[in-house]
This record gives sequence, C-alpha cells and structure tokens, in this order.
Amino acid sequence: MALSGVEIRAVPGLPMVRPGDDLAGLIRAGLERAGLLPLQPFDVLVVAQKIVSKAEGRIVEVPSVTPSAEAELLGAETLKDPRFVEIVLRESVRVVRARPNLIIVEHKRGWIMANAGIDHSNVGPEDGVERVLLLPEDPDASAARLRDALAPGLGFAVVINDSFGRAWRRGTCGVAIGAAGIPGLLDLRGRPDLFGRSLQVSISGFADEIAAAASLVQGQAAEAQPVVLLRGLRWDVPATDAAELVRPPQEDLFR
Repeated sequence: MALSGVEIRAVPGLPMVRPGDDLAGLIRAGLERAGLLPLQPFDVLVVAQKIVSKAEGRIVEVPSVTPSAEAELLGAETLKDPRFVEIVLRESVRVVRARPNLIIVEHKRGWIMANAGIDHSNVGPEDGVERVLLLPEDPDASAARLRDALAPGLGFAVVINDSFGRAWRRGTCGVAIGAAGIPGLLDLRGRPDLFGRSLQVSISGFADEIAAAASLVQGQAAEAQPVVLLRGLRWDVPATDAAELVRPPQEDLFR
C-alpha cells in the first residue's frame, strides 16, 4: 500500500450553500467544471462540515432559545450568552471543562470539543438575526447519502471533515467526523517494519489524515473551497465509518 504521491484538488466555484440545497448536485457540477469527472475508484471527496450542515438545515436562531438555569450559570461562569450556552448543552452529554470564554464538552456523538462544534463563522446574518450552525445529526449517514447520490457502487469515498483543537497541541487540525466507503482506521499491528520486526501498537487514523490533508486546501477563513478531491490513495481493508475513530470510554485514561 506504499504511495508515490497523492493529488489534492479543490473543487472550484461552489456557490454559498443554503438549507435544502442539492449538495450532491452542486458538487457534481463543480467536479465537471474542474474536469475531475468521472470519479474513479479510491478517489476520496472531502466535504467541509459547514456546507453539509447548511444543506441539512442545521441552523438555530439564537433569539428563539430560552436558556435553562444550568445555561444561565454556565454562561455567567464562561462570559458567554446563556442562549448560546443552552444550544451547546442540548448538543452535549456532559461538560468536561469550563472557564471564561471556553466550554469543552462531550458531544452527543462522542467527540470531546469546544462548544459542541457550534459555529458562528460563515453563517451570514443577512436579516440581522443571530444564527449558529450545528454539526450534522449523523455525519456518517450524511457521507453515505452524498456518496450514493454522486456515484453509487463506484468504490470511491466521502469524508466529512471539521477543525478540532487537540489535547497537548496548539492550533486546530482537520479531522474526519463522517465517512463512507473508506476505513476510518488502518490497523497495522502484525505488519513488519523496515527491519522485519512485527508492529505491536500501530493503528493509523486514516480518515483523520485524509481530513487534515484536505484542510490545507480548504483553508479556515474566506477561501471558499469547502470540497476537495484526493486522488491516488489506496487501501486494502473494508470500509467502516468515522465513528470508530472515537476512543471508547474504557480506553480513555483521561476521563
């Protein structure tokens, strides 16, 4: 499975995505404009979480939210709008850490992250109403729907990525929150190293590595390149989903 190179190409010219848009149709048109069709087996299409959430209507108007007593207390502790805090709590199963301007939670889908991944950026308040964007309800299912709509049965893959902060490391990095048609992990245990020794603990976060590579092209601000095609990858194990990237509680030494 050694690779000599991987091509990473942004899909240009995608319009601003709105709730209810045919996201697969928009992506297909962008691929065609870029001369990237037909898709090929082992192609990986990486799609930014924001446009998936927008197409799925995962938008909440902040003024419509009534904060709970818990949100009021946590808002006072963190200096955040209690209505925003209430939205965070609704998307979470527990608060891990909190301090002024920061809430770290365990999301309903198991991720440990700031503000349950809820975002103000690139959610334009065209009518003056403050809105926030939630993560997709089921990113693995979202990835599977996109894959089926674009090229069912072809053998290519879709990854939905987002930017996460990381314990012990500064700065955000792209990670896979949804995947279809690709293994989330590559278990390398038992394979020989350069000297013939059997690997004992090596498990590669394959989908996360792909998500991070795509983030280099997607950018984090006004680049407007939310879809990226990776061509030249190979894998020889069955596809799973991104959910297997979440460390099970019994393996988590820091809870």
